[in-house]
Amino acid sequence: MLSLSEAESRTADLAAAARKAGADAADVIYVCNNATQISVRLGALEDVERSEGEEIGLRLFVGRRSASVSSSDLSQPALDALVERAVAMAREAPEDPYAGLAPEDRLLRGALPDVDGDDGADPSPAELRERAEAAEAAARAVEGVTNSEGAGASASRTVIALATSTGFARGYSNSGYGCSASVIAGEGGGMQRDYAYHSVRHLADLEDAAAIGARAGDRAVKRLNPGKLSSGAMPVVYDPRVGSGMLGHLAGAITGSAVARRTSFLLDKLGEQVFARGIVVRDDPLRKRGLRSKPFDGEGLPTAARDIIADGVLTGWIMDSASARQLGLEPTGHATRGVGGPPGSGLTNLYLEAGPLSPEELIADIKLGVYVTELIGQGVNGVTGDYSRGASGFVIRDGRLCEPVAEITVAGNLKDMFREMTPASDLVFRRAVDAPTIRIEGMTVAGA
Repeated sequence: MLSLSEAESRTADLAAAARKAGADAADVIYVCNNATQISVRLGALEDVERSEGEEIGLRLFVGRRSASVSSSDLSQPALDALVERAVAMAREAPEDPYAGLAPEDRLLRGALPDVDGDDGADPSPAELRERAEAAEAAARAVEGVTNSEGAGASASRTVIALATSTGFARGYSNSGYGCSASVIAGEGGGMQRDYAYHSVRHLADLEDAAAIGARAGDRAVKRLNPGKLSSGAMPVVYDPRVGSGMLGHLAGAITGSAVARRTSFLLDKLGEQVFARGIVVRDDPLRKRGLRSKPFDGEGLPTAARDIIADGVLTGWIMDSASARQLGLEPTGHATRGVGGPPGSGLTNLYLEAGPLSPEELIADIKLGVYVTELIGQGVNGVTGDYSRGASGFVIRDGRLCEPVAEITVAGNLKDMFREMTPASDLVFRRAVDAPTIRIEGMTVAGA
């Protein structure tokens, strides 16, 4: 793994070499990741994985023609060949009127914002195994748990550097740690599984392994002996671990590429009331220790917190430079980039702000409804907003969570669902996309 300064220098040199070889402009991204994963099952070590890899990606432009190439060989002869191949490819590529680097005057200058993404810790495989074993033991100790799919613990470190031929050359590093457990409760045809996990940037923030395991076991046992539910229109309440998916559907609908292709169900909703008044959805790429925090985007533009939804109103699209040019707008600092291909656009630490009611208060007036803890399938149409997902969870009767229910379908249209959404007060920053408990009125539920 190169140091940050070495990575910045290597990418800058390759961008300069591309210009020297005949490219009009170029950018280069370097990504190196080292990771260790320990898996245990039924108290025994099942797998030890160690991966170490580095790649460099070059994108260059000859006029409005472009090409992208990548290599895991960072030797000088390999990089020389990479440049030669990319220039030849670009000269044969079709012209793209929207292709090009980010505007030079918009690039991040000065000191990088500190997102505190790397704690420098390096837990040993033995420490990771101990954490995984503790998670599984706690899960298996829950009464009613009969088998285990295993538990795991992981540690990783990533170095990312980006350089452009317009003079940008910066980098940053992230650490990452995780712990998970998945167990089975019950016997025979009545078995149910569930899981729990936690991922963080700093090892000190990782939840106690026993707590993770106990939650996995408790969730599996609570799902035993699911009942039936009559079909009809009723309120649906989403647990935070699945409610965050609603924000994912929002994010996909407001990317510049979807808008430019006219494949978004929110195409004509810019500046309009999309959610109820008071609803705020914020993207915060500079949150300290956030799972997707970064000081600059995939094109070198500065990142900043932004309310995607403010008082229920859609405030704008999220765009990389190419989609912004296509729409006649300015890029928003949301470019995402891998080592291969051009940038796309995406959000970072996205969350729905909490509301005033506790989860208990949120469901208190529901005579009959569903509390969803798991969603199945991909039945969401990004063009029309039509939504239909398999689900399981618990029946809500007279304001209380009651018996488990499985093999149901919840359906609606995202435009209506957004307007009928009410968040609870239990927001916790735990994932890359976070939401509190969410209630949505008038959805269609099809029982088994």
